Amino acid sequence: MIKIALNLQRQEITECYIYSRLCGLCRDAHNAEVLRKIGEAERSHASFWHRKTGMDVKPRRLKIEWTILLARILGLTFVLKRMEKNEGTASKLYMELCDEFPEVKLFSEAEAAHEQQLLSMLDEERLRYIGSIVLGLNDALVELTGALAGFTLALGETRIISLAGLITGISAAFSMAASEYLSCKADNDPRAAKSAVYTGLAYIITVALLILPFLITRNKYAALGITLFLAVLIIFLFNYYLATAKDLDFKRRFAEMALISLGVAALSFGVGWVLKTVLNV
Repeated sequence: MIKIALNLQRQEITECYIYSRLCGLCRDAHNAEVLRKIGEAERSHASFWHRKTGMDVKPRRLKIEWTILLARILGLTFVLKRMEKNEGTASKLYMELCDEFPEVKLFSEAEAAHEQQLLSMLDEERLRYIGSIVLGLNDALVELTGALAGFTLALGETRIISLAGLITGISAAFSMAASEYLSCKADNDPRAAKSAVYTGLAYIITVALLILPFLITRNKYAALGITLFLAVLIIFLFNYYLATAKDLDFKRRFAEMALISLGVAALSFGVGWVLKTVLNV
């Protein structure tokens, strides 16, 4: 029991530091105040366990810094959703300890309240424009993996393939951004310009990552293999982020997106072979 208590003590003081640091990153005053209060509650829980164990424990510094880094890169919503799952785990553990420590029943209720507070406060700009990001990312993955697969068989050198891919990708990025802007304008959406920017940026970043293998290797088939691997990796990471932040089904979304992108790439590879044969290029 002492071992469990020490573990909970370390967990509570660690999360106290995390919430305090996240409070400093939060621009919304209401959200920052919620985070500050939750941090104070975690500190009081840690103090309770300190009285029970009579020992001092240090917070997990690596976990604190890693969580803050994730919040800076992926946003507050993603990090809080991940922490929410841990809160649920802690809440269940507290319920199991009620017989030994009756006071922790209040802790369990507090942990459950934390989850509700976190859910009610989540509102990040990047998630309001997630539809535009999905549009740019998905279209770039499907179109460019297909185009690069076709270019790989139809064209010769990797430099020519990368040039053709860059022209295709950049032109398509501008086209997609313009289409998103006009579509939002037609719906009288005041965020039309920003939606177009998110779509274009998602497309350009994806294009740059998929073209990169053709710029660093001369073997076009090896470059294509790396590109397809990167495409699957991008799909995996993006859908993991989206599933965590928006409580979606990760496996289904990942399988669907990967199947479409790789299927189009395989089809385009075949089209490239047919055209190369028919046109005798």
